[in-house]
Amino acid sequence: MSTTGERFERAVAIMERLRAPGGCPWDREQTFDSIKPYTLEETYEVLEAIDNRDWKELPGELGDLLLQVLFYSEMGKEQGTFSIDDVLDRLSRKLVDRHPHVFGEAKAETSADVKRNWEALKVEERKKHSQRTVAEGESNALSRADSVPESILGLISSSMPSLLEAHKLSSRAAQVGFDWPDINGLFDKLGEETAELQERLREFPAPGPRPEGRGVAGSGRQTISEDLRLRLEEEVGDLFFVLVNIARYLGLDPESALRKTNRKFRRRFRWMEQRLRENGSALESASMEQLEALWQQAKREERQA
Repeated sequence: MSTTGERFERAVAIMERLRAPGGCPWDREQTFDSIKPYTLEETYEVLEAIDNRDWKELPGELGDLLLQVLFYSEMGKEQGTFSIDDVLDRLSRKLVDRHPHVFGEAKAETSADVKRNWEALKVEERKKHSQRTVAEGESNALSRADSVPESILGLISSSMPSLLEAHKLSSRAAQVGFDWPDINGLFDKLGEETAELQERLREFPAPGPRPEGRGVAGSGRQTISEDLRLRLEEEVGDLFFVLVNIARYLGLDPESALRKTNRKFRRRFRWMEQRLRENGSALESASMEQLEALWQQAKREERQA
């Protein structure tokens, strides 16, 4: 029986063969940029399998995610910048360095102790990163990093999904005490932001915001000034940020929560479509009253299932 190491080496060798002359034409023409969308897609498929508790499917989805790592590593090897060995070495060093309570002399009796140690280690990592940046001379502005302290938010990527970014930003700020004292303060803030949005809507041209309705998408959208659109966007963004903080306060993942609500909406909406088809009706010709009645029925059916 093959060892784990042998299995891993076989996967690396297969990826190398696919990219080699005479390999797969599609794999050979891929680049770092062309693979990025697949990486995001495979990540979400892993999360969906976990949400569904689909343990039979999860190994396959994790394999697809691992393929992304092998793909990037093979391309890095081809251009002489890094290889899978570098990826594994960096991972092993990080795991050891960030767990001194396991591999070193540090003490950590609780998960809270581990988290405090982890944050202290990341501060040191940020300092080392700044020093490397200075040494490499990447820019005049960054070369002053040794005299200008880096923000504690500095290593949070702005390219991640916005709900996840908001969660990480607020979590990092909370670690230094910038947080609401209790969840009631968050609900007060939610009410405040809702009121600000409602106040801003007073500037909306009469008769006020209306749903687009049926027909060509966007055909019923009202025209508003760019300034008002930007202000409304800001207020809606503030609402999302408060909701993300409520999720964080409750120990919930906002991205996962919204994905589950999306799936619930899909499920109920498809149930409505099926009932209409069974009755010889079309979704487009149903009245709002019919749709609302079907929606409430779909909810009752789910609760009884």
